Amino acid sequence: MKILVTGSEGMLGRTVMRRLADDHVMTGVDLADGDLTDPRTVKDIVARTAPDWVVHCAAWTDVDGAESSPDQAMAANAGATENLASECGLSGAGLCFISTDYVFDGRGDGFAEQDKRCPVNHYGLTKARAEEIVEAMPGPWQILRTSWLFGDGRVNFVKTIRYLLETKDKLRVVDDQRGSPTYAEDLADIIGFLVSGRFRGIFHGTNAGSASWFELAREIAVGCGADPERIEPCPSSEYPTAAVRPACSILHSSNLEEVGCAARPSWRDAVLRYLRFLDSGQAVHP
Repeated sequence: MKILVTGSEGMLGRTVMRRLADDHVMTGVDLADGDLTDPRTVKDIVARTAPDWVVHCAAWTDVDGAESSPDQAMAANAGATENLASECGLSGAGLCFISTDYVFDGRGDGFAEQDKRCPVNHYGLTKARAEEIVEAMPGPWQILRTSWLFGDGRVNFVKTIRYLLETKDKLRVVDDQRGSPTYAEDLADIIGFLVSGRFRGIFHGTNAGSASWFELAREIAVGCGADPERIEPCPSSEYPTAAVRPACSILHSSNLEEVGCAARPSWRDAVLRYLRFLDSGQAVHP
């Protein structure tokens, strides 16, 4: 298949480009290639690349910044997605939209694919609007929600904790938010499975299991050979943010299983693999 990846210079986009390259013809576009909020730009890109499928990784990801720049965030997430959905509809290409746990309100013990969208911050609202646009496509589409993503990028939670363990004696990490940590390498494999199978629908793609930020941080410490007792739990009120965070971001999965996707590795296994990768010196963003 000819696959177009938006946001191809980002953490997930770059990983998708690499992991799918053996089986597909990959083309990537990023900010330097044009503004996806401009319909003419998107029309030109799709016409020039003629993809069979588009993997839409490009997004506004600054959760707190979305509160102060709501129009720009909505344009980047919903507007750009609408432009891509329109061009995919005209050309017959499929669209895989990467979404987020933040489309839910965080109440309860986790969310299934069919649960009602109810975001509690503006970033979540922009992604929920984009999901609605994709769902309305007459042609082939996929919505793939994920959460707590880490991998070979400039900034992520695993890298931050790893650095802080090298520079501070004690850390205090939030223990009242739970989610499903996800390694970009494993998410890219899920994307490859969905796109290759041309499956249609909403899917939840994370590593297996769940954790609080505190539990994740302690596992990172273990993987780094540091004493996990150096990390202490604290409430999220100690770290006030502009955007409200869902208390529970666990994404329960059944649709991937129904279409035959293999079981995903545990988040603990993923963290250890990523730490080994960082230590190997192969990371683009060490």
